[in-house]
Amino acid sequence: MVSRSTLEWRRRFPTETTRQAADKNLRLELILADGSTYPHEGTFYFADRQVNESTGAIRIAGLFANPANILRPGGYGKVRAVIRTQQGALLVPQRAVSELQGGYQVAVVDSENKVSIRAVQAGDRVGNQWVIAEGLKPGEHVIAEGVQKVRPGMQVNPKPFAAEAQGR
Repeated sequence: MVSRSTLEWRRRFPTETTRQAADKNLRLELILADGSTYPHEGTFYFADRQVNESTGAIRIAGLFANPANILRPGGYGKVRAVIRTQQGALLVPQRAVSELQGGYQVAVVDSENKVSIRAVQAGDRVGNQWVIAEGLKPGEHVIAEGVQKVRPGMQVNPKPFAAEAQGR
């Protein structure tokens, strides 16, 4: 099975020439084992043709400068790349989104501080937040703490959400 992001990449760059040009412009970030970000940006080198059947992943190689000799053979880390920028994306804390029978929902607080449960279409994850593609409008308030305790029509006393250190 091919990942959603791989399919999207292929649709956006349908020919070998456009894909090669896009691949050249990819900039990679390396997240080290301790969670810190490696200070040098990497570049895309190649993608393996074979999909790992157990994980659905494709092996991708990137090149990173290593002037301080921090990177060692056999070391582990995570690599991320910006493959798309979505202007005006609506982001909500991941903890505010509940999954139920393959769908997603959020608890919304209206102007009278009453709760309603609303189905949403969740998109990509960005750190500890989710992009909400449909079902929520900018400026609407969602419940991020105590979601399990609220019911539709319940009156609440909302307080601003204080997120822990924001991941990327």
